[in-house]
Amino acid sequence: MNEISVDELAAIPSAVIIDVREPDEYGDGHVPGARNIPLGDVRDHSTEIDTTGTVYVICQSGRRSARACEALASAGIHAVNVTGGTSAWIASGRPVQS
Repeated sequence: MNEISVDELAAIPSAVIIDVREPDEYGDGHVPGARNIPLGDVRDHSTEIDTTGTVYVICQSGRRSARACEALASAGIHAVNVTGGTSAWIASGRPVQS
């Protein structure tokens, strides 16, 4: 599975980002522009994801997003796990949306 750091993700201004946390977690703060699709719904919504390029998947720490990347890969989507997740994004001092 491919992985990327939050620093590398921040350097991609037009990145397609999927946040696989639960809606309440997402509402508490997420990477600007990230779309919320909870892990349990990823397979059902995979056809709604823009697959013309790489999809970056994030959660709180990187575990759920790793599982989501596996599910998306099985659907033919090039998905990259964001290591450290939203926790690392916030710890780096980057802004979040709520």
